[in-house]
Amino acid sequence: MTQDPQAEAKPVTPQPPMKPRLERALSLDDKAWRRRRFPNSQEDLSAAERDGASPRAGSPHQAQGPAAAAAQDHPAPCLGPSLQEVPKARRAAGSEGGSPPGWSNRLSGVASTSLDPLHREALPTGSSPLPPGLRPPRSAPASDHRAASDPASAANDIDSEHADRKPRAQSKLVRAHSSLGTCRPRSPLASDDHPLHAARSSFSLLAPIRTKDIRSRSYLEGSLLASGALLGADELARYFPDRNVALFVATWNMQGQKELPVSLDEFLLPSEADYTQDLYVIGVQEGCSDRREWETRLQETLGPRYVLLSSAAHGVLYMSLFIRRDLIWFCSEVECSTVTTRIVSQIKTKGALGLSFTFFGTSFLFITSHFTSGDGKVAERLMDYARTIQALALPRTVPDTNPYRSSAADVTTRFDEVFWFGDFNFRLSGGRRAVEAILKQDLEVDVPALLRHDQLTREMKKGSIFKGFQEPDIHFLPSYKFDIGKDTYDSTSKQRTPSYTDRVLYRSRHKGDICPLKYSSCLGIKTSDHRPVYGLFRVKVRPGRDNIPLAAGKFDRELYLIGIKRRISKEMQKQQVLKNQSSSTVCTVS
Repeated sequence: MTQDPQAEAKPVTPQPPMKPRLERALSLDDKAWRRRRFPNSQEDLSAAERDGASPRAGSPHQAQGPAAAAAQDHPAPCLGPSLQEVPKARRAAGSEGGSPPGWSNRLSGVASTSLDPLHREALPTGSSPLPPGLRPPRSAPASDHRAASDPASAANDIDSEHADRKPRAQSKLVRAHSSLGTCRPRSPLASDDHPLHAARSSFSLLAPIRTKDIRSRSYLEGSLLASGALLGADELARYFPDRNVALFVATWNMQGQKELPVSLDEFLLPSEADYTQDLYVIGVQEGCSDRREWETRLQETLGPRYVLLSSAAHGVLYMSLFIRRDLIWFCSEVECSTVTTRIVSQIKTKGALGLSFTFFGTSFLFITSHFTSGDGKVAERLMDYARTIQALALPRTVPDTNPYRSSAADVTTRFDEVFWFGDFNFRLSGGRRAVEAILKQDLEVDVPALLRHDQLTREMKKGSIFKGFQEPDIHFLPSYKFDIGKDTYDSTSKQRTPSYTDRVLYRSRHKGDICPLKYSSCLGIKTSDHRPVYGLFRVKVRPGRDNIPLAAGKFDRELYLIGIKRRISKEMQKQQVLKNQSSSTVCTVS
């Protein structure tokens, strides 16, 4: 009995076509790369044994230990899904396996080098020691027609295969080295098990910055115990493990000479110091008319590792503050104040200039002065000192690090570390003949005998000037007064007495914070009647709070570029001179 086909027909609701699975579009280069055949691991090993070379780095036969085994058992989490799933989705197009011949070797080399520390789970019993790319492939689909007509089925196979691996791929990512090549060693930054100090590798000098540190850091108000504070103990220990800063302080009376020395290397970079300092502070009295040219010469001498943090002028008093460029982030704003001690003079030749700032949690004050000149004007110089400590209005907006030990009548009590340097004009009493008799001794000059005639030493012992200050031991000749361009003292009709007029003094709130290493004069610079005097110090720095107005990395960029360009041009000129000398020939007639 035949049934009516129309009676058995059921209503059919039209369905929209199934959306194809979105995959990354392959470029022509990718398609050509996939068709290439790369040697597998066995071919690599046989070639290495035949050539006598070691197996290729990243080979699965080199992976040993639980970390390497774990890396082989799981795919690399840093590779996107497009690189993990697309090859298996197109495996039907291959001849026998699911993935291209070179794909498994590529993944195994990547996973066994840079990603070993990311997975440390132990292998389950009976699991295959080979990475996923080298395991035996599953059976291929029946035909290309199924793969083309049923993309949803192929997608379900892929999703089911990777379903148990998705939670592991979403684990916390740590920083690994950017190179995934098999010839690079594993970076110590790729594992959280390594401490922070172990991250100093050959790849970079920059320490890694953790995400949780950025989230927890307080930029407005910090604490001495806050591990994330910008000026805290952790950051200070990273740059200065012994908490000592190297400091260079110098003073020079230029006598208003327009001519500058040919080279300042002997002055700023003395041969006694094996390394450069962290901070350079140079004070000048009776400076040259072109102050900008003077600062440019300083930048040119110190080079590109230093920047001009701040500079100030008061008449012909100049002060320049250079710092290593990687330390500018830990400085507060630099504040300036001036004092004029000779009111009558239109040109400010006598007075004081002060610069102050906070570095981490330690406050610094630098003062350069030019006191009244004259052999017998000791009282006037004492008045200059008293006026300076009362009139310098520092600090202003930068908070005092220890206000309970500060005094409104003395600016030097408001800072942790104070350096006062300049032409104080204190002379050696006793007359020219007495001083020359000591200087003309056949043996070494008796410096202690000279200092017994020093007016400044006498007044400091009385306590009438520079209260609480110290001076390093003097082992150099008097810095004043020389004939310009010569090593002889004043030979004019005035016959001025050689004296230690140029000095560098220091004071600290905490005993032992300042350690003098070198105190000397620069005899090689003879463009003035004064010799520059400099001191090398080690200063203890303490951690601070994040509640100070920071300099925010400000420096004199224009001066920096000019100084570096000058260094480059001079170096090119030297090379050109050497090239001309080597290429020139001398003809001789026999």
